[in-house]
Amino acid sequence: MKTIGLIGGMSWESSVEYYRIINEEIKNKLGGLHSAKCILYSIDFEEIERFQVEGNWEKAGMLLSDVAQALEKAGAEFIVICTNTMHKVIKYIEEKIRIPILHIADATARQIQNSKMSKVGLLGTKYTMEQDFYRSRIEAYGIEVLVPNNADRESVNKVIYEELCLGEINQSSREQYQKIIKRLIDKGAEGIILGCTEIGLLVKPDNSDVPLFDTTVIHAIESVNIALEG
Repeated sequence: MKTIGLIGGMSWESSVEYYRIINEEIKNKLGGLHSAKCILYSIDFEEIERFQVEGNWEKAGMLLSDVAQALEKAGAEFIVICTNTMHKVIKYIEEKIRIPILHIADATARQIQNSKMSKVGLLGTKYTMEQDFYRSRIEAYGIEVLVPNNADRESVNKVIYEELCLGEINQSSREQYQKIIKRLIDKGAEGIILGCTEIGLLVKPDNSDVPLFDTTVIHAIESVNIALEG
């Protein structure tokens, strides 16, 4: 079993889910008392969020590259960044380490391909929905990506940072997300990417008329598959 290096804390609410899912999946696959070989480095999200607001992505990338180097030195054999948005800075991290990074968008796109879908909606932070670093990665697999309108993007982003990252789950926000999902379906979305690792805490499969692709679950399970290869 390979050792997984987890870069967490963005937010810790979803990092908890990564740890739980990874260990449950190891247990399901290997049985007995098996658990995952993993190293979690949880950072202070306040610092990262400040860099996001300032648009200082290079500084954020350098901070995460230091974390990745520490995980590599500690024995990690590949890296999992437990967030969608911070894959924007993956190039800074890759330049500083020798071990591979499992990209969350690649794992998600492969899952969508397996479902034979060609058009999906994307929910996430405003950075993930509006910038090209994530959508283009999905689109490289021949999948069209739809994003909500400007007002809906603001609503989705606000719930993430002001509620979900703080551990708040509100029914009114769930209903708001359901309406946004419905509008994406009306535009032709065959499925919805929950492209922020906290959204799965709020939106569940029975809250949507089309399949949901929970990136936290997909990413965590794929990391187990890689850890058990060979």
